[in-house]
Amino acid sequence: MNWILLIIGGLFEVGFATCLGKAKENSGTTAVLWMIGFLICLTISMLLLYKATQTLPIGTAYAVWTGIGAVGTVLVGIFIFKEPADFWRIFFITTLIASIIGLKFVSEH
Repeated sequence: MNWILLIIGGLFEVGFATCLGKAKENSGTTAVLWMIGFLICLTISMLLLYKATQTLPIGTAYAVWTGIGAVGTVLVGIFIFKEPADFWRIFFITTLIASIIGLKFVSEH
């Protein structure tokens, strides 16, 4: 169950990074609403990370959480913010995904 919470927490990390990007693109009330979304996603993400670390090793949990956030944020950057999707970006994102999966398999929990 804590692995599921950790994955959801990582997805909320993608959410808070996305909200930051959208807040940067906007101004006024719209930017404020994106910042509220950022704070909500940040809070949920941190609480889920905290809950997951109660039974999972902190090093593994944090690495998986940040890895999910990094991969998801790069994908959001490519698909939503129209960032480049060249060979090397895709290659290194793929190696990061493989590393996250590897950490899950070698974890004791």
